[in-house]
Amino acid sequence: SAILMEVSSGQVLIEKNADEKLPPASITKIMTLLLVMEELEFGSITLEDKVTASRYASSKGGSQIWLKEGEVMTVHELIKATAVASANDASTALAEYISGDETAFVATMNNRAYELGMTNTNFENCSGLDDTVTNHYSTARDVAIMSCELMKHDKIKEYTTIWMDSLRNGETQLVNTNRLIRYYDGATGLKTGTTSKAGYCVSATA
Repeated sequence: SAILMEVSSGQVLIEKNADEKLPPASITKIMTLLLVMEELEFGSITLEDKVTASRYASSKGGSQIWLKEGEVMTVHELIKATAVASANDASTALAEYISGDETAFVATMNNRAYELGMTNTNFENCSGLDDTVTNHYSTARDVAIMSCELMKHDKIKEYTTIWMDSLRNGETQLVNTNRLIRYYDGATGLKTGTTSKAGYCVSATA
């Protein structure tokens, strides 16, 4: 399924099976990042805030930055890891920092989806890992809606346009999972996702 949408107006230029419910893999993190950017704008968190990784966050598999339980990173570093490397541990640490635990954060994700009119979406986690979930889905149209909303926050482009960077004083290399950032002139983001259940997913902005 696919859709092409103009960001400022929401005008749909082309679509194919745009309302088919499918597993979204890590493009789930568009909603996670949207909530993080909104919390930054509200002033309830700052980029310099220090976040301590829980055992739960550090246990996340798939794409990760290998957070250790008790390791401390800033919100800025965790956003970078989430946006560039699609790190499941980093996105979970952010979710826990904002809402106390992932379950509460996921409730906020679903409430925000409802507010945005994402009528064919249900989130069960903040990362898109889908090996243990049964009811985690979205559609191309809904992904486009939340992508447009995230792109209203210019600050996110400072992360989603990074091609290569590092964490831990250069010890952990980050390479953007979105190859368009390097090879497509004008690309501004946004997020890729891959699982065996979902296949290859991308929300691309330019």
